[in-house]
Amino acid sequence: MLIETETTPNPATLKFLPGRTVMDMGTRDFATPEEAESSPLAEALFGLGDVTGVFFGHAFVSVTAAPGVAWAQLKPDVLNVLLDHFSANMPLFKPASASGIAVPVEDNFADDPADADIVDQIKDLIETRVRPAVASDGGDIVYRGFREGKVYLQLQGACSGCPSSSATLKGGIESLLKYYVPEVTEVLAV
Repeated sequence: MLIETETTPNPATLKFLPGRTVMDMGTRDFATPEEAESSPLAEALFGLGDVTGVFFGHAFVSVTAAPGVAWAQLKPDVLNVLLDHFSANMPLFKPASASGIAVPVEDNFADDPADADIVDQIKDLIETRVRPAVASDGGDIVYRGFREGKVYLQLQGACSGCPSSSATLKGGIESLLKYYVPEVTEVLAV
């Protein structure tokens, strides 16, 4: 089995492509070892000790290294964990855990029903234009809410903590949404 690797805009994160589907639907972001307890693969990656984030996309796994850790030393260990997992056809999640689909975090960004058409436009643009581009960089962006012209998005995977994420958020996503949805005045990360 060959697992390809790709760099991401975030120098702390590498994208690993096992040549097969990782998640049938949705994505899953693990920011702590405790969150990873529902997945044998994420748990094993955090168990390496130098991993601070794991993200499952449709056909990739993004892994974030701890500050100061050189990928030259960590990459072989990550590849071994991934090879062992996928070669043995192990399950991505433990049977007693929740499904792999990310569960929304609690927030205070409840959408106003009067904004339903605007929210639908925003969600459609994020789903069709933003998420595919961000996934190619090893991450994801999840819609969290719209209020008073502001769109709230959650950055996941390689996007979380990426030095260029604010430029992407403001220069790319905000410009796109403002162009197609004039009611949008600002895009903020939560």
